[in-house]
Amino acid sequence: MNVAEVARRARAASRLLATVPHELRVAALEAAADAIVAGKTEILNANQRDCEQALQALAAGQMKPALFERLRITEQSIKQMAAGVREVAALPDPLGRSLAVTELDEGLTLYKESCPIGVVGIIFEARPEIVPQIAALALKSGNSVILKGGTEAIQSNQVLFSIWREALRQFAEIPLEVINLLYTRDDVSEMLSLADDIDLIIPRGSQEFVKHVAEHSRIPVLGHGEGICHVYVDLAADLLKALSIAFDSKVQYPAACNAMETLLVHKEVAAEFLPDLIARYQVAGVEVRGCPLTLALKDVAGLVAASEEDWATEYSDLIVSIRIVTGVDEAIAHIDQFGSGHTDAIVTEDQATAAHFLERVDAAGVYVNASTRFADGFRYGFGAELGISTSKLHARGPVGLDGLTTYKYKLIGEGQTVASYVDGERSFKHRRVR
Repeated sequence: MNVAEVARRARAASRLLATVPHELRVAALEAAADAIVAGKTEILNANQRDCEQALQALAAGQMKPALFERLRITEQSIKQMAAGVREVAALPDPLGRSLAVTELDEGLTLYKESCPIGVVGIIFEARPEIVPQIAALALKSGNSVILKGGTEAIQSNQVLFSIWREALRQFAEIPLEVINLLYTRDDVSEMLSLADDIDLIIPRGSQEFVKHVAEHSRIPVLGHGEGICHVYVDLAADLLKALSIAFDSKVQYPAACNAMETLLVHKEVAAEFLPDLIARYQVAGVEVRGCPLTLALKDVAGLVAASEEDWATEYSDLIVSIRIVTGVDEAIAHIDQFGSGHTDAIVTEDQATAAHFLERVDAAGVYVNASTRFADGFRYGFGAELGISTSKLHARGPVGLDGLTTYKYKLIGEGQTVASYVDGERSFKHRRVR
């Protein structure tokens, strides 16, 4: 079946799925979660085959270690996949929510209600756990989904897709075509041209990958090009908090897009704070790149001089760049220049400074005294996420169920016509009911 036919069938399936009762969508999600647990051995075996092939690419320098880490599935990963699907199942129904009710005139009422987007295409690299994540969010929100994973995870993706489809066979009211899987790069090129049947494209991967998708798509694209996240340690910071937050933001999972890449530190606390933190980084295997003031600190060694390019680099690895600044305004100016609008944090006990940072920094997530690693749909209570959006249109930050819905207006009248209002026989009330 060619991609255009897949998209047409997905469009037809989405229209049917939009009418499926919430209780049935929940039951299907629970069945899918059970099937993931039951298919553990099959999933692990498929992933092992993918990993064995990926190891050859890793040894040849054709794959980055961070990408390989995202590819691996463990027994714990499978438990988390199933748990994530159940979390989505337990969330309130995102469809048919009343967003506003306006009485235009007596007997003429306008309702604004949430509804599915329709057909969503997801293009992603490695990370096969994305398959059940996205499938769960799409099913819950009444959308069809077309998935295209990287070739490095092709067997893992195929098994997870097959398990999901088999689970749906128990529910005659839900078309199997609500979930679809593509395989080749040529499929992607064709998918990006199908604006009549695909409503939204969400790319998940490197900056270059997301940029390529955006430049070659006739369909609206939702995603983020880079995750250049910052932590600023202020003059008024609790340095024990700062130590923990700066370490967690970089080391807890450096391959994630919400990992900190640049640490900004107030000049008055740098000499006290940085030597201990840098030592901890180095024990954890982090390469530290510093500005001239950082390199000049006493009690630090083994640092690399940071270049101008470092400030604009998403490492996705155990590398951090450190810059000493004169205060919060210089930190914000640095973020303005080099940030990607993803997630930026300040560590401070000064409420006025914190408020200034929160208001002034233009990012999808702006934090006070918390690790940037909290920028995640699961941690936000969304159950799962489609990805992180740095766009300011439609959805921003971790994109969960709300990001997969739009709205429609329903107007209920009693035979009214526009002519009577134009001629002055009647006049609008425009009374907001809700």
